[in-house]
This record gives sequence, structure tokens and C-alpha cells, in this order.
Amino acid sequence: MRAPTIRDVAERAGVSKSLVSLVLRGSDQVRDEKRQAVLAAVEELGYRPNAAARSLSERRTRTVGVLLNDMRNPWFVELLDGLNSRLHDSGLHMLLADGHLNRRLGEDLTRTFMDLRVDGLIAVGTLPASDALRTAAGRIPTVVAGAREPELPGVDVVANDDERGARLATEHLIGLGHRRIAHIAGQGMVGELRRGSFEAVMREHGLAEEAIVEQGDLTEEGGYRATVRLLSAPERPTAVFAFNDIACVGALSAAEELGLQVPRDLSLVGYDNTYLSRLRHLWLTTVDSAGHEVGRRAAQCLLDRIDDPARPGEVVLTAPALEVRGTTAPPRGQAGAGVPGVAGTRAVSDAD
Repeated sequence: MRAPTIRDVAERAGVSKSLVSLVLRGSDQVRDEKRQAVLAAVEELGYRPNAAARSLSERRTRTVGVLLNDMRNPWFVELLDGLNSRLHDSGLHMLLADGHLNRRLGEDLTRTFMDLRVDGLIAVGTLPASDALRTAAGRIPTVVAGAREPELPGVDVVANDDERGARLATEHLIGLGHRRIAHIAGQGMVGELRRGSFEAVMREHGLAEEAIVEQGDLTEEGGYRATVRLLSAPERPTAVFAFNDIACVGALSAAEELGLQVPRDLSLVGYDNTYLSRLRHLWLTTVDSAGHEVGRRAAQCLLDRIDDPARPGEVVLTAPALEVRGTTAPPRGQAGAGVPGVAGTRAVSDAD
């Protein structure tokens, strides 16, 4: 059986094809009884609009290309959820590509998105500023989400306030009484911002000599190896602030493997407030980087840029908050130490 056409709908509803088109486009220029007749015919026939034909007539595909840095990072799941919900509200659909896989295969799906004539492009996470990405940003509306690079003209950047988030984590540990604190650092501009903020807070509290930075690679294995190095030093830290929750899980494994109890012997703070941090057997203290909100704001920036492609690019930052759970406590021997109030901090109980 052939698929029903717009002509079939028009004949069933007793109206013209042009009126059916108006109804399908949501026009308010159609009388209610005609609209109901068309919608009833669409339902009875099981008609589905021809997306390709509509794209040709509207000169839009109603699709958005999303190039994701690494699908293995759980924080991106929350960002994508916020992104997709806002795009869906506006009748747009996501086409998703894994930038990590692209690099491994030596491909660049940015060009594929351009060939598909997507209405816009969103680069999620830290991606290299390739020639293809620069070309795409010069031809179609583009937004960077969840990262601070690449910096391209006419491109909006939507991210978490990483400096503020790192400050919340570091001040929390200092407020508990920790002095020798380590930071497992990340990569790219986001990594630099979090590291710089950590070091600045330590200096402000006269603890510059106690600050330790160990480079990681954003993975659980990287967090594990970095923590093993930190805890094998003659003077080990009493607290570790990890670049993200995944690295923090690796740090937790390393501490337990070396016979240390968290948080009695070692306090740990992650970043991103992913589902990992909320697993009951992990229950990580972490910085909530508002992934869902970053996604929604990135989608809105793209919609605004589609409407006005020539407007200057802007940087939009979401506010972080500290989620205090079960991996931080005063260092041993300071069980009575208090935690000073820190703006943006929210303690999480078992009832949350």
C-alpha cells in the first residue's frame, strides 16, 4: 500500500491542498471546523508530512548538528537532555556525532553536518578548533556548550562558571580544616580555569605552599593513577579536589586500595554532580555544574542566533553550587572543626 499524500488528506477533509498545508504549519488563518476536519483526516489516513519536501519549501531542515566531545562522560547526558528539550519545544531535532570517535577514525563530521544542511551546529565539550569547525561557524549558526573553547567569531559560548565552582570546592575543604590540599587538574581552558581558581583560593588563605597540583586525563583511570602518585608522596594531602566526578571515582578507588578510609583519612570533592556522585555507595561531595541548564541555555542561544545570525557572540555562564555528601569531613584530629558558610553551598541529606 502506498503512503497517504497531502492530496488524499485534502480529498478526505473536503478542502484544498493549500488549506491542509496551512493547518500542518499551525497557521491561525484557518477556521476551526476546517482545522478539525483536516486533523481528523490526517489521523484516519495515518498521514505523515514529507520532511524532505517541507525542507525544500521552507529552505530549512529543522535539524541541529551536535558534535559531542566524548559520549563516555556522564555530565554530557544531562547537558544533552536540557539541549534536546528546548530544541524539541521549537520543532527542531538533534543529529548527534561523537567527536572522540571522529578523532580516532581521522574523520570530521562537521562537514557531514554541513552537507546535510543542518539549521545550526552545537559543539559540546572541549573540541579542537579544526578548519572544518571554523568553516561551519562562518556559514551556519554555531554555539559552543559546556566548554570555553574554541573561541570563534560570531559564536556563543555557554558554560558553567568554572572559577566559581572551583572556589566553592576549595573553600569547603579549607573550611573543614584541611591545609594540605591537592587538585587533580583537567585539560583545556576549563582545566586551566579550575586549576587557577584552586591555586588563587589557596594563596588567599596563606596556603600556597600546601597546594599540590597533579595532572589527570579526565578518566577514572587517570584519577586513580594521579591519586596513587599523590598518596605515595612523603607528605600526602589530607584532601583532594578532582577535576570531575569520573576522576573522583578513580581517586576513591585509589584511596581504598591503599588502605585509607574516605572521609576519615582523606576527603574527596568531585565536579559536575553527575549520577555517579549520587550513587549511594559513592555519595560524592561535588560541585553541581548545572548541566541541564547549560544545555537549555545553549539551545536558546542557537535559536536566537538562527533568528539573528549577525549578532555578536557572547559568553553565558551558569551558577554552580556545592553538594555536600559523604566524602568530605574534617581531617583526623580535627573532628570538631566547623564549616564556615559559603555562598552557593547546599548540604544534601539522605532524604534528598
